[in-house]
Amino acid sequence: MHSNIVGGSTAKRVVNCPGSVALVQKMPPRVAGDAADQGTLCHSAMAMLLEDPSLEIKSVLGMTENDQTMTEDLIDEKIVPAMAALNEIDPDGDMEYKVESHVNFGKLLPGVFGSADLIGRIDDRAIILDWKFGRGEVDVEENEQLLFYAAAAMRTKGLEWAFEGVSEVEMVIVQPPAVKRWTTTVARVKQFERELVAAVTTSAHSYAPLSVGDHCRYCPAKPICPQMTGAAERALRVQIKDLDPAKIGEYLATADLVEDEDKAYEALVKLGAQPDDLMETTLLSPAKVEKILKKSKLSLPDDIVVAVSSGTTIAPESDSRSAVVFLPEQMKTALSKLG
Repeated sequence: MHSNIVGGSTAKRVVNCPGSVALVQKMPPRVAGDAADQGTLCHSAMAMLLEDPSLEIKSVLGMTENDQTMTEDLIDEKIVPAMAALNEIDPDGDMEYKVESHVNFGKLLPGVFGSADLIGRIDDRAIILDWKFGRGEVDVEENEQLLFYAAAAMRTKGLEWAFEGVSEVEMVIVQPPAVKRWTTTVARVKQFERELVAAVTTSAHSYAPLSVGDHCRYCPAKPICPQMTGAAERALRVQIKDLDPAKIGEYLATADLVEDEDKAYEALVKLGAQPDDLMETTLLSPAKVEKILKKSKLSLPDDIVVAVSSGTTIAPESDSRSAVVFLPEQMKTALSKLG
């Protein structure tokens, strides 16, 4: 369970897309599917076994949660390898730990909290462990969910023992049968905390930015996100529609001149031409550049000059030739060159 602002499973999205917080809050609650309910059942079984080490693994057989029942196949596939993973992390049985810990940021981020599967410590190393019982691959390095739990746990009363005087923080994802581990520092966790605070603070404002990326994968607001639905592109089209016709003509007349200017400039300098000779307020035309290069007995490379014809010519209104109407796609392509 986590807050409706940001939690462990949503930390990556909020840090990368603060504007998503307001959009998600407009969506109806999501109904968990069978896979999610099965994962919750496995989490509960692991918590029960770890809270009472005297229990045998088979003791969770038949336990139920959200209409899901723990079967022998589920125990063999998920629970047994998950328990075995702890032997890799804590081979000597020295780890002090607490399971299903409620973690929060206190006054720093009121209302922001989450539930960490396991917070532990071995010697001078704090451990943040998360069980993953789904099939999707999850990376452990720079994992925002684990960084969230670590940062919140550091500020949670009753969990101070896991972090006081530690030299490193180890993040662990147990996704049976795989065990993924990444060791980082308290400083990195604190840096993530600052990034999270900035994102949450920004999310409360109307100008909070939206950003598309792999963090969108599980975002419930995708159906109404303007970045995902194309509303942002439509807004750009409205702006183009409102441009003065004379201004559009001016932009179109110069569009071909600005394309690839930077690449051409770089290539000519590498040939030996003097930068001051190449530039007026914009890059000189190929004809002018060719004259300059001839002074140094250099030739203009064919691969940096491109002539593209649309089949139409821009002309003043007084021209006697018939006018040609630009299709929207042609207009978009031409204006994109001004970008």
